[in-house]
Order: sequence, then C-alpha cells, then structure tokens
Amino acid sequence: MDRGNGAMHTVTLSGVPEMLMWNLYQRAWEARRPRPVLHDPKATELVDTLDYPFEKHFGRPIGLVAQGHALRVRTFDTAVRDFLTTHPDGTIVHLAEGLETQFWRCDNGRARWLGVELPETAALRRSLLPDGDRRRTLACSALDLSWRDEVDSSRGVLITAQGLLMYLRPHQVRDLIAGCAEAFPGGSLVFDTVPRWFSARSLTGAVRTSRGFPSPPMPWGLNRSELPRVRTAHPAITSVRQLLPPSGRGLYHGTVAPLLTHIGVRNALVLVTAVAQFAHQ
Repeated sequence: MDRGNGAMHTVTLSGVPEMLMWNLYQRAWEARRPRPVLHDPKATELVDTLDYPFEKHFGRPIGLVAQGHALRVRTFDTAVRDFLTTHPDGTIVHLAEGLETQFWRCDNGRARWLGVELPETAALRRSLLPDGDRRRTLACSALDLSWRDEVDSSRGVLITAQGLLMYLRPHQVRDLIAGCAEAFPGGSLVFDTVPRWFSARSLTGAVRTSRGFPSPPMPWGLNRSELPRVRTAHPAITSVRQLLPPSGRGLYHGTVAPLLTHIGVRNALVLVTAVAQFAHQ
C-alpha cells in the first residue's frame, strides 16, 4: 500500500491491543478493491500514515478473509444506523474499538459517541483520531464499569463490543454484559463471538496469520445454538438474537456464504454477531 509522503506515526503495541492493526489492515485492503463491500476512506488514510509492518506481520490480505471481515463490520454498521434511525440524539458506546472508523461511516451529525479503550490504545487513537465535540475516547478498561458513569443514557444507548468479548474470560464476559444490562434500561449491546472449537484452537497457539503472527488466546467462545444462554447473565436481558451479515461480492460471499448461514453451517465456522436487548425500567 502506498504510504504517501506525509509524517508517519510509529505504533508500538503488543498482545490483544495489537490486533486492532489487523482489523484496520483488512478494512483498508477491502476498501481499496474495485467494488468494495465497505467504503472506508478513513481506514485507508490511517494505514497510509502509520509506521507499522502490516505485511511483515500479517502477510498480504486474503481477499475472501478481508471481504468477510468487512461484511462483519457492515453488520455492526447496520445495527448502529438502525439505532440512530429511532434514537437520532442517542449515545453509541464503543468498547475497545481500537482504530475502528465507524463514526465517519455512520454518524448522523447529532449522536454522541464514546470510545472506551485501554490507556495505550486510547493514546494512539487520540493521536490519530483526536476527540471532537460529540466524539471522545475514555482511557479505561471495559471491565472497569466506572465508564458507565460517563454515558448519557437519557436519549437511548447502543453499546458495541466488536472483536472484544472473545479475548475475555467467561466470567468477565458475563459480568460485563450484566453490568451493561443493569446500567442501561432500554438499551442494547451488539457483540460478536467465535465458536467454541475456534476458541479452543486459539488457546493452543495454533491460530496464526500466513506470516506466523500469533493471534492472542480467545478464552470465550459460544456456538450459535448457545446464544440464548446470554440471557442468563442478568434478568434485564429480554432477548438475544443473531444479526446476519449482508451478502457480498463473488461466488463465495455472494452465494455460498449466505446459503451456509441460512442452514446454520457457516455459523459453526466463523464469527457470529448478535444483539442483546435490555428491558425498560
């Protein structure tokens, strides 16, 4: 990818936080395709200004993988846009969004956006994507539920946890979901999860990129059939339902993947995205 001639920002991350670079790389790669399934000029701009060995660590993106990641991102985008349709002045809370650029894809000019990031990630995000009047980043672990005090829930709240929960331990996931349900009556949480077999494989260190870059362990996995169990985290959770990704480009993502999703096979192989709804008081 062409980096241009501007000043470069050096990135020094490791462990789970470093995976945000993989996510960014996949989105930018797909956004540069002739017929992208995700238009994300902000992502391509970021990749061009970062001093980071994307290809050395992750290898050249595989088209099917990059497109699949972009379609997953679009699933979250759709949930955000649907929320903003009914709550145009509401608040979107991103838990561990990394260098996600959803604000630039979905903002309606009225909503409030709060990102909750680990300190090292928050510092990087602020340096590249400075806070604005309606968008800010809070340096705080998502597991430190004090971040809830920073949220104005009077006009509706949508919380997203994209690429986060699988890196937490099961009891941490349960406590986080319960904390959201307790604090935000009428709100909802959009999250994704890996199937149990993939979680188990990640714990052995077997999940790596084509260049051998290891994925951090993913202690929490959940099969699609187990989504109803999420309701047991707190009595205020009224429903948990899967969000289906849109159809994409080409034979696999345009025809085969939607068919496999419909019959349930694909959900045993890849990430599942879901939304948990919280009861009104």
